[in-house]
Amino acid sequence: MSKSSFVNISQKSLSRTAILLFSIVALTLSTLAQATPEDKLEWAKKVGATETPKVKTTIKVNAFGALADGQTNSTKGIQAAIDACAKKGGGVVIFEPGSYVTGSIFLKTGVELRIDKEVTLLGSQNFDDYPEINTRIAGIEMKWPAALINVIGQKRVALTGNGVINARGKFCWEKYWSMRKAYDAKGLRWIVDYDAKRVRTFLVQESSNVTIKGLNLKNAGFWTVQLLYSTKITVDGLTIRNNEDGHGPSTDGIDIDSSSWILVQNCDIDCNDDDFCLKSGRDWDGLRVNRPTEYVVIRKCIARKGGGLLTLGSETSGGIRHVLATDLLAKGTGNGFHIKSATTRGGIVEDIYFQKVQMDSVGNAFKFTMNWNPAYSYSTLPKGYVFDSIPAHWKTMLHKVDPPSAGIPHFKNIYVNDINVDFAKIAISAEGLQASFLENFNFTNTKVTANIAGSVSFGKSWKLNNVKIVAKDNSILEMKNCTEISKQP
Repeated sequence: MSKSSFVNISQKSLSRTAILLFSIVALTLSTLAQATPEDKLEWAKKVGATETPKVKTTIKVNAFGALADGQTNSTKGIQAAIDACAKKGGGVVIFEPGSYVTGSIFLKTGVELRIDKEVTLLGSQNFDDYPEINTRIAGIEMKWPAALINVIGQKRVALTGNGVINARGKFCWEKYWSMRKAYDAKGLRWIVDYDAKRVRTFLVQESSNVTIKGLNLKNAGFWTVQLLYSTKITVDGLTIRNNEDGHGPSTDGIDIDSSSWILVQNCDIDCNDDDFCLKSGRDWDGLRVNRPTEYVVIRKCIARKGGGLLTLGSETSGGIRHVLATDLLAKGTGNGFHIKSATTRGGIVEDIYFQKVQMDSVGNAFKFTMNWNPAYSYSTLPKGYVFDSIPAHWKTMLHKVDPPSAGIPHFKNIYVNDINVDFAKIAISAEGLQASFLENFNFTNTKVTANIAGSVSFGKSWKLNNVKIVAKDNSILEMKNCTEISKQP
């Protein structure tokens, strides 16, 4: 073979190799371009508690003086049983059938508190039975009453059973409404929630590998379940009913607050504020703490009455990201999917997946706002008050965000898919800011019937693919000050 023939053959082989490599690269790029958002959700398989209490030896609270008569305060007896169990390296604390009155109790590492079907815990109605602790409430760190049941700084803890925890929170509601009337008249709407110091039902704080499963929670004095500064938590099969004794203000269902790797599933909530809510601090204090809520899965749950099936905010300062909400039902809920913040909160809400959801008779199917509830969100000290003489948490609330631009929130990379909504009042109510557009919202395979179609303002890079809104008033979705809007049949 001549030298020139060898060269020609080599050039042809190189050309074929180059073409093959180009084809492989092109195919890979095409595959990546066609990848769905769900391909990014491998993390969703890793949420929830990975460890539980291992010791199964049982200890009865009754052996420590707790009485099942529904009248005697048994806080000391229940706590003594928990402490004894923890000292033995863990185990299961149980109750003889009956009703037990208790104030704050504190679970310990390795302990499972089991409340069986024949058992009811009744929350004390005396504020003195809930000692104040250092915690965070509604976005700021402050002194606040401990919850009815607490897990603080612990690991491998469980609260289980098919019994009832009735917080009997009406005494907290009455205190709040009385204070609210007086505070409103003084221009202090922004601080009354913090001064009322109502009692939460269950608090997990600075803890890991905690499981809450199968219980019936009723009549919370304030938030029902708060997961704060914690990781690897499973909440499974809770039934929450906060309307039996009347209208309880701020009785959120489950609040996930600056926490990560959380699994919430098979829960059924009927409350008077947000049903499933994610938070991460508010204003100057939240920006100081700067702890996100991230890696959260909420699935196979129901929201009945309440402020929102899924609510993100209004406390967004630390950021909320990597959230999957799927296979959900809203029935008579105020909002379906609600993202809310304020211009002093800051933070980024991003990488949120809201899919396979049915809604019936909700208020707003989709509500997004960066200027939520101004009377509550923005703090101003009225004339007649001396700054040096006000409580420490008032000063925290009044601390200005500097620079002001740090208080501007951002919502982006939101994915909404396979949604069916019947009988909503408004399909979409979305309000960004000139300084912060609602960016890259993706709606796919979504059908809404509503009284009003609604509007989007300051939206950027919205993609509407197979989205159908049927409005009773024949209105169409209005786009105001929006850019790069893509609609496909």
